[in-house]
Amino acid sequence: MNHLRLLAPAALLTALLLAGCASTPDVVSDAANKQTPPTLVAPKLPPLPAGAKRVNGIAAIVNDDVITFRDVLRESQPVIQDAQKKGMVDDKARHDLRVMVLDRLIEKLLTEQKVKELGIKIGDDEIRQAVDDVKRQNNNMTQSQLEAALKAQGYTFAQYENQLREQLERLRLVSMEVRSKVYVGEKEAEEYYRTHQDKYAEEETFKARHIFIKVDEKAPAEQIQQAMNKALKVLFEARQGKDFIALAKEYSDDPAAKKDGGDLGTFKRGEMLADLEKAILPLKPGEVGELVNTPSGLHIVKLDERSTGKVKPFETVKAEIKEFLYRQKQDERFSSWMKELRAKASIVIKDGSGII
Repeated sequence: MNHLRLLAPAALLTALLLAGCASTPDVVSDAANKQTPPTLVAPKLPPLPAGAKRVNGIAAIVNDDVITFRDVLRESQPVIQDAQKKGMVDDKARHDLRVMVLDRLIEKLLTEQKVKELGIKIGDDEIRQAVDDVKRQNNNMTQSQLEAALKAQGYTFAQYENQLREQLERLRLVSMEVRSKVYVGEKEAEEYYRTHQDKYAEEETFKARHIFIKVDEKAPAEQIQQAMNKALKVLFEARQGKDFIALAKEYSDDPAAKKDGGDLGTFKRGEMLADLEKAILPLKPGEVGELVNTPSGLHIVKLDERSTGKVKPFETVKAEIKEFLYRQKQDERFSSWMKELRAKASIVIKDGSGII
């Protein structure tokens, strides 16, 4: 059975948490002091006997709470598995990923401690609404279907409710401390639009025609030469100014070209056959390009029109710009807020060799 789709708020919370501060100091500061105390390095763990592995121990102390090596190993397992799918992961890369996961666990623990400090509570009605949202986002599944899906993933319904409660508590905290303090004004959006208009320009378009002389690359040399002579003759006439549409109707071996004068229509970069596009893009409107040799035959191309990308009006992209600036500010605010949490906390990170 497919994994349940996360609640949209939970997904947003995850994005916020992962966008936070990535620094990993040995010790940050003591909550009782206004000034940051001198950095203390935790004692190195004794080396393990050959072939032995550390089963558990303290990886970090965050105020009065601890993160164990087992916590780090458990949380880093899916991260490492995902990395392994994308390529080989050596011991150093595996260690670095676990250090990254440890940092995330520290930030998660700091937010949980802040939730308790502020007395943030999520009511049962909100949990029921969250569960209803999950059902709706998963094809309106029934309660029994939800419980069966959770069981297949190793969860009980009660465990899942607790997980939702924790997610929503952290989301409310982030909303209070981060999102509520971020604002993007109209003038700010207009200034960004003015200085980044290249980002909001429509793509350049081209309108072209061609004349196709069919020739099989496996045909006898004499037949290939005849087709080449014909193509060179038509190319010469086209460059001398003879009507291209008339030439296409008279000489092209493409039935459609005989009817519409070789019209290739309007296209953007990447939409035309690569060989033809390469010959067309350098041309100015009205110019006839070099002879194009393809596996199916010879092409003579002409560019009729080139439309320079026009900048989209501000009103049509305003919402997009505001959303971009809002997320940018939100990330910055979250990073700053997380640094503040770290600066007020007592964080001791044990020697990194313990999570290899």
